[in-house]
Amino acid sequence: MNTQFHFSKSDFIVVLTGAGISAESGIRTFRDNNGLWENHPVDEVATPEGFITNPKLVWRFYKQRFFQLSEVSPNPGHYALVKLEEYMGDNFCLITQNVDGLHRSAGSKKIYEMHGQLEKAYCINCHSHYSLSEINLAPEIPKCLKCNAYLRPDIVWFGEEPYYLPQIDQALRQATHFITIGTSGIVYPAAQFLMYARSYGVQTIGINLAEPDNRAFIKEFHQGKSGELLPLLVDLWTK
Repeated sequence: MNTQFHFSKSDFIVVLTGAGISAESGIRTFRDNNGLWENHPVDEVATPEGFITNPKLVWRFYKQRFFQLSEVSPNPGHYALVKLEEYMGDNFCLITQNVDGLHRSAGSKKIYEMHGQLEKAYCINCHSHYSLSEINLAPEIPKCLKCNAYLRPDIVWFGEEPYYLPQIDQALRQATHFITIGTSGIVYPAAQFLMYARSYGVQTIGINLAEPDNRAFIKEFHQGKSGELLPLLVDLWTK
């Protein structure tokens, strides 16, 4: 394997991960070629309107996803990014579109989970936040322990603004290198980060099973599984 890059500790590395890295741990990517998530149209289970229309369906969907987390664990790709963060120290930032928490389980520390966390929920009335492990999930629609209003999954749905966008923009402006891993390049605004990075003069690297839609903005592309490629690449980038 070859790479034109070697990272010094004065560089600033920003990484974006998508569904591909989690798929290698057995996490379903939900969305198929017909735009369905587990046989449900996206607007039924991944929009605010869907929650208003049928909160029982939405909660059933996300409870299933939450319970699946106990069956999966981080893979070598996740651990390779922990190693890269340890090497770079404060000059590292991980952005993920994933909501499964596998990066945190692996040991990643500076991480922006821009689409929320599957293990969390918040009250639609008083905005109190909860871990799903601390609330009663037996009711079809869990309720707030403080005001008894409905809870909703702490997931950024289509039509909602992702978390941490100002911090992400600042990181992209600081970056010397931007690495995109396991992303299709079609989900916005994350798909734009690569373009922003290039416009800021950042060196760009991509790792994915197939060429993403925004391949034109990637200077060095590695095709394959991140769990196989990342450990090798991190060794080359940091030796």
